[in-house]
Amino acid sequence: MRPTLYDAARCPYCARVRIVLAEKGIEPETVQVDLSDRPAWLYAKNPGGKGRVPVWEEGDWILPESAVICEYLEEIHPDPPLWPAHAGARAAARLLVFRFEDFSDPYYALRREEPGASELLGFQLARLDALLARLPFLTGAAFGLADVAYLPWILRARDLLGLALGQWPSLAAWVERVSERPSVAVELQTLATLAR
Repeated sequence: MRPTLYDAARCPYCARVRIVLAEKGIEPETVQVDLSDRPAWLYAKNPGGKGRVPVWEEGDWILPESAVICEYLEEIHPDPPLWPAHAGARAAARLLVFRFEDFSDPYYALRREEPGASELLGFQLARLDALLARLPFLTGAAFGLADVAYLPWILRARDLLGLALGQWPSLAAWVERVSERPSVAVELQTLATLAR
């Protein structure tokens, strides 16, 4: 029996899992959830999670939260690897994922059109740009889970919120580079349908 992903096309957290699944060549059953009318059963699958997706299900075993699902998929399907082999590089990439809310908080504030949100998000984008000026990927020498952790929001900021990335040239170059990956190209197609 194939595992099931409870998914929503517009959700960037789900996009993380979709990208990892594509990188790993895993094709689960997929159940699309309407986030504007969340079914009651979803709350049972993610107790305490306020009906959030994604949720990963294998038989009677259920795992919520995108970062945890991605880590789990990396552990049970280690090829191709999405964490660096070197422990220090792996720890640095994990730290980026751990501190993701430093980025997502201003992103969601910008979506809510809160005063000062654009400047706060710009600060976070500059921080990523500085990192990408030194490394080809947020995960280090190769594409991996730290890249996946941030990419869906950056793509949505660019494609849905109209945020021009030109003032962060290393970040813009990274977006172009990773967009050539088949896993990201599929996500860009999904994003294009949301922009209509």
